Amino acid sequence: MGFVRTYKNKTATRYQALYKDAQGRQQSAGIYDTKKEARRALREAEGRVISGKPGDARRGRQTFHAYVEKTWLPNHRMEATTRQDYTYAINAHVMPYFANLKMSEITSEHVRDWITKLKRKGVSAHRIKYCKTAILNSVFTTALNDDVIVNHPSRGVKTDPIPEKPRAVITAEQFSLIYNALPDPVAKLLVETDIESGLRWGELTELRVKDLDFATRILTVSRAVVELVPEHHPEGKRFLVKDYPKGKRSRRIKLSAQIVTKLKAYAEAEDLGPDDLFFSRRWEDPPKPRLELADPASLTFTAPNGRTYTHGTITAYNLGKCKCDRCRRAYADYRAKRRAKGRDNPRKPRLVDTDPHLSANWFRKHCWYPAREAAGLDFKPRIHDLRHAHASWLLAGGADLQVVKERLGHRKLSTTERYLHTLPTADETALEALDKIRSPHTVQDSTPHLEQQLEEAQTKIAELQAALADQLLAQNANNRPNLRSV
Repeated sequence: MGFVRTYKNKTATRYQALYKDAQGRQQSAGIYDTKKEARRALREAEGRVISGKPGDARRGRQTFHAYVEKTWLPNHRMEATTRQDYTYAINAHVMPYFANLKMSEITSEHVRDWITKLKRKGVSAHRIKYCKTAILNSVFTTALNDDVIVNHPSRGVKTDPIPEKPRAVITAEQFSLIYNALPDPVAKLLVETDIESGLRWGELTELRVKDLDFATRILTVSRAVVELVPEHHPEGKRFLVKDYPKGKRSRRIKLSAQIVTKLKAYAEAEDLGPDDLFFSRRWEDPPKPRLELADPASLTFTAPNGRTYTHGTITAYNLGKCKCDRCRRAYADYRAKRRAKGRDNPRKPRLVDTDPHLSANWFRKHCWYPAREAAGLDFKPRIHDLRHAHASWLLAGGADLQVVKERLGHRKLSTTERYLHTLPTADETALEALDKIRSPHTVQDSTPHLEQQLEEAQTKIAELQAALADQLLAQNANNRPNLRSV
């Protein structure tokens, strides 16, 4: 049974509510100014014990930083890529404001003030919504369920609306321009496979020979690879292969005969085994050759400090702040000589990454971006936009919406519906139908055409007037008396 303890001093009398938790340990429900408030808190605390949620006021006194770093982030179940994104967003946008606040002291007012300060710093509305909806809501929901807090501070707090921009989709002509500008046949095969299958990058670069049945042209998508910073990788590596694609559900799609023929020929030419990747790092560019200076004295430049330096020297690197390849090489050689003499601490040996998976960043910089610039498009499509183009082309060609949904691996049909009417020619059928209805009643507003119609009408009126005049003359002639007979 709980009870209220009275504390008296020279200035006031305070009342502390004490109760026993589920383990029989005495706990405090707080100190209050009146006995009535203490008894109310005592009843609420005992009610939580009976209902199985005893709570502990001391847990709410821990700071937001301590709770997130020690309790929430290590134990929250999420994908490795999601954990990496959450960590960066928390450190950049959430911790600077909430770190030193106690969990029980955080209110909705704090959350609204945090949103206002992020807006003043220039953080985008999309990023603010991500931090609030995905991170803060999850942190406070977990804390509420674990009785760390009694109220949900971010529930009901709104962020600025994010207008949905029209999706720009690559047309067949634009894809041909990018395709023809790619540097080598393997890059072309990778991009063509992407546009033909609609795979995500992680699914495409984890595609192995055994996943494609050359006889039936059926491709099984059952894995995906993600690229991580080593500190967020479970084993400290760079690539992590997941035994399931996005959505945690495998799917089977059929490819066209021409792309299967190309993939089969490529696998035979490269002597790929069943477990080998179709697209791997074996065709990445070799390292750049070492730059040599023919006449260093002739390669001078004026630094921002107004002084003249020579490329390929230590002073150019340190004082001139030049970071060109020659100056960086000179500085690296200088440091290597010092380490060889034992003057500096030796650097850690560089680990050679033997993982064969292809890096998205490497492919963008060396293949996709140069080809995109050479194509001269009026927008900058991403590699992922090939997946959007695949869906849009299928729907524009008359493919069934449910078939496209299963082919792309979407969970909801509404996600696939976003690709409807994304191509410039998508509404031509509707316009043709509208023209068929309106064409008999179309009003022409062309002035020359109206003048021509007016002239034709006036000519017809003149012809009718002449015909009426002839009729009147004929009638008058018939009505006159015959003078010869009289």
